[in-house]
Amino acid sequence: MSETLARPDGDAQFQGLIFATLLLDPELRVAEANHAAEELLGKSAARIAGTRLLDIMVPDERRLLERLGTPDARIIARGTTIRVADRVLEVNLTVSPILTHPGWRVVTLSDSRQDDMSGAENNEGALRTPAVLAHEIKNPLAAIRGASQLIARKLDEKDRRLAGVIADEVDRIARLVDRMQKLGSATPEPVEPVNLHEVVRSACQSLRAGSSAQFVLEEEFDPSIPPVLASRDALEQVLVNLLANARDAAMADDEPLVRVRTRFVSGLVLNAVRFGRSVKLPVEITVSDNGRGIDPEIAGQIFDPFVSSKKGGQGLGLALVKKQVRDMNGRISHERDSRGGMTHFRVHLPIATTEGV
Repeated sequence: MSETLARPDGDAQFQGLIFATLLLDPELRVAEANHAAEELLGKSAARIAGTRLLDIMVPDERRLLERLGTPDARIIARGTTIRVADRVLEVNLTVSPILTHPGWRVVTLSDSRQDDMSGAENNEGALRTPAVLAHEIKNPLAAIRGASQLIARKLDEKDRRLAGVIADEVDRIARLVDRMQKLGSATPEPVEPVNLHEVVRSACQSLRAGSSAQFVLEEEFDPSIPPVLASRDALEQVLVNLLANARDAAMADDEPLVRVRTRFVSGLVLNAVRFGRSVKLPVEITVSDNGRGIDPEIAGQIFDPFVSSKKGGQGLGLALVKKQVRDMNGRISHERDSRGGMTHFRVHLPIATTEGV
């Protein structure tokens, strides 16, 4: 058998796993880490080796911490939160004891938000149904609006207001229909190298120009960030939407604050299953506010269509944001910093290299 067709040894199999994988000794020290673990944790295997697991990552759940103290415990935790340096990650975690070597364990970690990517096609198919329905709604809406205008000409002045209400409501439904069509679109906008800070500044200007309320908008940019691979128009729309939501949420505080920050983060990999390859997302844009945060009952579904934390909200804004970010091969997430009293929405994007195209 030729060398290229030889069966891969254990080390090759270990390093080839797409999940971050750690081999732990009986003292919970890392004996070995694969490439995916280096990417997820943002450290090389050489730096991780010999370090206690809980010095690298700290689970938020006390029960999980207790279970890690039991050498023969088999653990499966989905969507659990861990802290890695200054990052908060939501991961799926497994711990498997090695029965032939008492005390030794294998830990796997994967970004639980990647599940959204793996089911993207199914979700998009579901969203195209209301988009088709939206198309069929537009024609009768136009007819209703035209009829209301004709009726208004024949009514007394005092009754024309009612015809105006009809026209206004038709326009409101038409705007909703337009957003449903965008949400169900199967054709993403083309991506190209984009100067991130030009887009962020433009979105901030739009927010300031369209706001009568008084609030503080802080900008913190990393000037060293290279161009990102994105659609400029779609990215600006994403940022305008996130900034406007942050402003509205911050108004609940006596000193409303909105902050937008860009930075380059190493070690973040998204396994974009629908493209059959892993995509590095080292550019992070964070939009934060000091509002009350998202209702915990809907926090897990905030990016789903027709789910809204706003009174009277349509629940399409963040669903469209998520689709636009995904179409750019990116990822969006949110978290609540209870200690700091801030809510953070984070967008991660690829840089514009030949590898990312």
